[in-house]
This record gives sequence, C-alpha cells and structure tokens, in this order.
Amino acid sequence: MPAPAWLTARLSAIELFAGLSDEQLDWLACAGTVRELGDGQALFVEGAPADGFYILLDGEIVVSKLVGGREQVLTRHLGDALEHQFIGELPLLTSDEYLATALAVGPARVVAYGKGAFFDMLERCPQVCRVLLPVLAGRINAMERQAGRSRMLEGLGMLAAGLAHELNNPAAAALRAARELRDLAPRLAATAVEWGRTGEETEVRLVARFQDRVGSGAALDPLAEAEAADDVADWLREQGLGPDRAVELADDLAEHGVDRAALDELAAGLRPDALAAALAYLVPVLRIRTLAGDAAEAAERVVELVRRTSAYTNLDRAPQRDADLREGLEATLALMAPKLRNIRVRREYGGVPDLQAFPSELNQVWTNLIDNAVDAMGGEGELTISTRREGDHAVVEFRDTGHGIPAEALPNVFQPFFTTKDLGKGTGLGLHVSMDIVAQRHGGTMEVDSRPGDTRFVVRLPLARVPE
Repeated sequence: MPAPAWLTARLSAIELFAGLSDEQLDWLACAGTVRELGDGQALFVEGAPADGFYILLDGEIVVSKLVGGREQVLTRHLGDALEHQFIGELPLLTSDEYLATALAVGPARVVAYGKGAFFDMLERCPQVCRVLLPVLAGRINAMERQAGRSRMLEGLGMLAAGLAHELNNPAAAALRAARELRDLAPRLAATAVEWGRTGEETEVRLVARFQDRVGSGAALDPLAEAEAADDVADWLREQGLGPDRAVELADDLAEHGVDRAALDELAAGLRPDALAAALAYLVPVLRIRTLAGDAAEAAERVVELVRRTSAYTNLDRAPQRDADLREGLEATLALMAPKLRNIRVRREYGGVPDLQAFPSELNQVWTNLIDNAVDAMGGEGELTISTRREGDHAVVEFRDTGHGIPAEALPNVFQPFFTTKDLGKGTGLGLHVSMDIVAQRHGGTMEVDSRPGDTRFVVRLPLARVPE
C-alpha cells in the first residue's frame, strides 16, 4: 500500500527526518499510524508499559510527572515548532515503562510507531540518531535536574520538619521561663525593698549564704516533694504564718530542696520578726535562679541544634574540606529524628580518619539511604550504621531489617529514573544521584546486597584528596 503523499511531505519537514531519502520517508509513512487526540486525551500515562514512539504533526502535547504527590510539568511539544517534534524515545531506550504522562492540549495529531517499528527506524534510518541521541541526552539531564531539585526541596522540607520538631521543646521551655521571669520581677523588687528595710547586716549576709547553698541537691519525685511541702507548711505555721501564706511559700521552698532542718538553721540566725520578710524575699530569688537556669539550658539546646544543622548543611564552611564522617552521620540522624521515632538505630563506629570531601553532599547521600531504609521497614525495625577503614578507603555501611529489594531489581537500582516504590512515591532518582555524588564527586563506590530482613548499602570513599 503506497504511503499517503501528504504524510510523506509532512515527515520530510520534521527536523528528525531531515536528509532522509524518499524511500526512507515512504517507509516511515507506511510504518506509522496516524492518531487523532482530543483535548485532554492521554497519549501515554506514567507507569504504563512503554510501547510507542510518537511524532507530533499538529497541536500541542504537555508532558508532566508525579513528584512527591504533585504533578510537575516537564516540557511542552508544539506541532509547528522547528525542532524536537518527537516524544517517547526516552522510556523505550532506558526503561520498560513511561516515566511521565503526555496529554493533548486542544486537538492534536501524531504518528505512532510501535516499539518494534522504532528500533527498525533506527536500523533503516541511522541518520535520525544524529538528532535523536543529543536530544535524548539533553532530556535525561533536564529530567534529572528537575527531579533533583524536587529531591533537594524534599530534603529541605525534611530538614525543616526535623528542626522544628527538635526546637519545639527548648523554645517552649525558654518562653515559659521568660514569661514567669517577667511576672516575678515586680514581686522580687517589692520583697527586696521590704527585706532591705527589715533585715540587719548580719541577717542579710546569712540569707545570701543560705540562698547560695540551697537548691543544688537532686530533684525529688513528685510524691516526696509533696510530702516535703506539707512538712515545710507545718513548720511555717508553727512560726506564726497564716495557712494560705504558709502553703504558698512551702511549695516553692520544697521545690528548691529547702526542708525543715534547713529552715531551723536559717531561723536560728534571724530575729523572729525578720523571718517572714526573709522568706518572702528568698522564695522569688530561688525561683528566678531556677528559671534562669532553665532558660540557659533551653538556649544551649537551641545552639546545639543550630550546630547540628550547620554540620548537616555546612553553611558556614567551604564546600570541600576535611570531613568527619561520624559528625555528618550524627547530624543527619538528629535532623531525621521525627522519622526515626519507631526505628532502633545502632551505631557501630570504627576508627576512620577525616577525609577530603564535600560534607553537605555526603549528608544528602546519608539522608537518602536512611530515608529508603525507613520506608523499606515500614517505619519500624532496626537500622545499623557502621564505619570502618579498609586500606586506603573509609567505609560507611547502612543495614536495615526491611523487606529487601527484589533480586531482579538489584541490577537496576542505581539507574536513572528507576524506582521500586509505588507510583507517585519518590522521584526514582535518589540512588542514582547518590551514586553520582559518591562516584563522580568523591571517586568512591556504592554497592548493595539485599535479602528479606537484611539489606546493606556499602559506601567506600578514598581517603586521598578529592581532585578539584
């Protein structure tokens, strides 16, 4: 059956087929099937078996990919463009399934070539490779960059979530302390004035020594503290304080370790009419000292979290430097703590010297491997992270008790776009990008061995300086 003349003429005007003979163009016109698409109709969908290569004749095709549960547009193809009017070659050459979804925007018309016809095309018309292969390489790079950016944003989101979770407790403690300090300041000022008017010099010095000495013992459990408060309240009532005032002071005094014996010692050095003023002054002093300690502890915790975040991202250091692998691993574990809540993490750190590396990039590798392990274990299980030295290499091993990677998938796990996760989960680029960081940026290797209940990723990094 002769080829339609209009189709042969249309194909000859497409960049991919420029320079083909009339015979080759006739074969292309006969081997393909013209398809008409309505607005919004799918040419192919992500995850479906890759079975076709398409030449866009008229209209517009938009290509999108599901990344992190959200649809992202990768590219648009126009039938009246001067170049790149073809689609579908990437999954035919690199995968068994479509890596994205292609939809018609308005009415569109394509020529479809089955998988067999596509490879026949490459054999019968080898000239098309001069256009096809550079475009193929460019599309792979573009998809990797875009999906890599999504992966980076996902990592930043995880970093932010982990940091927010870790900061919540110290920030709340510091806020509580600040508010109570604000409320206590007027009370301290008033009682200090009264104590200054009442106390004699020797008594003031006695109370100062007393306040420095108490409150440094071990904290009591709630029951013991309640019993101590009752005992102190009884002592205060014996000294003539009213019941409500005695209970109010007793709770604070007992909380700071002041018991009946300590009060007897204090009272022995004070005039009876000075005792009430001394205790009224002493309680806010002790409380403010405790609150200041709580605020300082919370601030130190925040500083430590900032240090960990800095260690993870290396924001304050040159990209390449002497790196402590354990520091990066610990920073990564700290920032991923919310996701590791039900995971038992075992650390088996051996002696590994510092090595020249790009620490923030290695931390991305650790994040990806830990994240994959948690997913493989369904959020529950045991993760073992070990470091050791093997000759002139540092070795970092991640071992999890998850369901494992199918044997048929193991040879492909480091390929671009390959994923064992369900459609819409992950980018399928994590291990490929991780391998690129390890191999290209650090001259190392990454290996995987997996069986149900025991999956191991082994990263080997040379101890010698990484080339610039």
